[in-house]
Amino acid sequence: MRVIATVGLAGSGKGEFAAVAERADIPVVTMGDVIRAECRERGLAPAEHHGEVASALREEHGPAAIAEASLPHVETALEDVETVVVDGIRSDVEVDVFKKRFGDSFTLVGIEAPFKMRKERIDHRGRDDIENGEALATRDERELGFGLGEALDRADVTIENTGTLETFRERAREVLKG
Repeated sequence: MRVIATVGLAGSGKGEFAAVAERADIPVVTMGDVIRAECRERGLAPAEHHGEVASALREEHGPAAIAEASLPHVETALEDVETVVVDGIRSDVEVDVFKKRFGDSFTLVGIEAPFKMRKERIDHRGRDDIENGEALATRDERELGFGLGEALDRADVTIENTGTLETFRERAREVLKG
């Protein structure tokens, strides 16, 4: 059993890491899906209220709420496969949840890229404003406030995503192979 989780700021490459995993037939549990589901449950549009609902969930149920709500999805996936990727760790508290549950079978992958490069990637996707007019710097500030920086510091493996897309994909494949 292996649980590989990614942590990184918007535009760093977490989604691409998840895509590499999916192409290798490794299931991906996206923590943001928990937030999107909660948005819909509250009658809110996920694209417009994602950050707001993420903050609310943490305020209402504690800083580990999203990780704890993701655990059943990871455990279900592990019934059928040996490795699962978790996309979207946002805090050191969330790291603790996965480390406690999966112990030495848990690997945290930090994905890093400079602000300018991340901004260009997001602009290229046509998303220069991440959510409802929220600028990248504002989102970075919010996510760092959740403890994302501390989680990045705890990464077992760090990928500096500053080269070509193929270089990043190759590094992701290496990490996924162990």
